[in-house]
Amino acid sequence: MESLSFTPGRAFLSSNSTAVPWTVVFEDEGLAGYFYACDRSQTDHDASILDAMLIYNVAALAKSDLELERPEPQRIASIEWSRNGLQAVLYLDGTPQGLYDFAARCGYCRMNFPNFLDARDDIWRRSSHAWSDEAMRRFEAELYT
Repeated sequence: MESLSFTPGRAFLSSNSTAVPWTVVFEDEGLAGYFYACDRSQTDHDASILDAMLIYNVAALAKSDLELERPEPQRIASIEWSRNGLQAVLYLDGTPQGLYDFAARCGYCRMNFPNFLDARDDIWRRSSHAWSDEAMRRFEAELYT
């Protein structure tokens, strides 16, 4: 598991799968945190991004911290891969926020955003990113069996 301690507004954590060519990236460039599924065999940056999911809005995190009287804005982002390297989960402060399944070519996140109409030539499901407790249970079960 790879981890990063960060203050919302600036973060970058990349993790390569043992199953080439898959990579996931958590990135926060100021306004929001996103989780990306990538194909590192692609030489063009835009072509390498298979999917992107919104994990949080920085302003909403700050408001929540204030309401909860959280003294430190520090967060911990962690990425864990399944044994076969075909699934990756992003944890924020120990809570799963996003899951990519490279075999099924889909992603799940608690924000369920963004969603697009499926195009005929899409190889990745983008019409829904709705969180799936069942997909997370399968991920965890595979880790511990």
